[in-house]
Amino acid sequence: MDKEKLQEICGRLPGITHDYQVDWQADRYHVGGKMFAMLGGDAERKPIITLKCEPNRAVELRETYKSIVPGYYMNKTHWNSLYLESDLSIDIFENLIVHSYNLVFEKLTKKAQKEIVAE
Repeated sequence: MDKEKLQEICGRLPGITHDYQVDWQADRYHVGGKMFAMLGGDAERKPIITLKCEPNRAVELRETYKSIVPGYYMNKTHWNSLYLESDLSIDIFENLIVHSYNLVFEKLTKKAQKEIVAE
């Protein structure tokens, strides 16, 4: 998977902000000040995207796809890491990015959600 394509998918979601965490060498994407995606690398610098995921779905995805593993440097219950150099389809990446965004968005206050939607 192409890193630029994933950045494009993240970037077109409403109300997102982006920063670069120098210490982690990772691009981070937030909604309402809360991170929903991080593009970086694992301990061996293999490119990954780490996304929030509903816990039961996270386990199911890890059991189904060898390229989806517990979130690198994140809470393993709520985050998955997907290897960019894999046979995962663009649809899987896009669906899981949107799923992660929605999980974070839904936890924001109603006021914050309305402000984002109004942008």
